[in-house]
Amino acid sequence: MTQTNPQHTIRVDIWSDIACPWCFIGKRRFEAGVAAFVAQRPDVAVESEYHSFELAPDTPDTFEGSEIDFLVTHKGMPRAKVEEMLAQMTEMAQAEGLAYRFDRVQHVNTLRAHRVLHLAKAQGLQHEAVERLLAAYFEEGRNLASDDELAALGAEVGLAEADVRAALQDPATAEAVQDDITRARMLGISGVPFYLLESKYGVSGAQSPESFVSVFEQVLEREAAEAAAGA
Repeated sequence: MTQTNPQHTIRVDIWSDIACPWCFIGKRRFEAGVAAFVAQRPDVAVESEYHSFELAPDTPDTFEGSEIDFLVTHKGMPRAKVEEMLAQMTEMAQAEGLAYRFDRVQHVNTLRAHRVLHLAKAQGLQHEAVERLLAAYFEEGRNLASDDELAALGAEVGLAEADVRAALQDPATAEAVQDDITRARMLGISGVPFYLLESKYGVSGAQSPESFVSVFEQVLEREAAEAAAGA
């Protein structure tokens, strides 16, 4: 839905990790919640910005093995439990229109992918890049620790390959990623996805679209009450 001159904007900061299966599901649910909300309230816009988070900072740049192998060897989880958990996650993703292929996932450290997202943010292509990298990771089994893969994926959303390669070597993008992670730690964020509305109200997890609509309504009510009290 196209909004014309919204009278109010709700800002949402989202902490997410490319290697987080709940984050892709949460992205779909959040987007559905935003669409439903603005259909009801065309006078309100919802603007979101993604921030970096590392679910498994101990992950090596590349891990030789499957997603199941990683969870079994690095997290100490029983193989049968991991297989059951991933099957359930695949079903939940399918309900959101996503085709998870954990048999293809290449489990890697995501810091380099986050550097690309910061470049994309600077060029106004962050949301497109988040979508592309999540799909590449969970549905296509692409290696997101590879500079060549990241450059090619960046080009698909409109980034110049040379810019992507430069960002992967630029200390400034690495610092930007760490700043996001530090801010998350200061806010007490321990898991993602995490949504911070108007820098005040936190929502944790891949909530349903209906839950997001309710939260947006509550934010408007609280903001209106605070404005009235300060008048």
